[in-house]
Amino acid sequence: MATVRQISNLEQFYQYVQNAGSLRSPQHARRWSDGVLKTLGLHLDRGTKRALAGALPPELAASLTRVFWLAHFRDRRLPAQRFQKQAANRSGVTDAQFARAPILAIFRGVKELINDDELSRRVSATLSPEVRGLWEEA
Repeated sequence: MATVRQISNLEQFYQYVQNAGSLRSPQHARRWSDGVLKTLGLHLDRGTKRALAGALPPELAASLTRVFWLAHFRDRRLPAQRFQKQAANRSGVTDAQFARAPILAIFRGVKELINDDELSRRVSATLSPEVRGLWEEA
């Protein structure tokens, strides 16, 4: 994975996601970021989602919080592969295997943007064990 430098704005975030996620363009980085954050938003508890959204720029916060799924219940044992498939589908891609690199890049970029270890631990604690592994790996 590419070396992370301090990410302080959206342009740097999308550039990092494009490079570290092996994506072709900034538009792909935006689309993947939107899809991954919407998927992440479905698997966070309400308080953690609000706290994370408050620490993110408005464009990313909107992706995290403006997702709807009728009668959705968080799966506390969600496998990483299923999370990857959900994120890929929301990003307009069908290959869940390819989703791993962009997901890790987005997670790492988000962690750099928020620059808050306590909030990062809080996000980690609310995720299923396998998805937590992705978050912590990033």
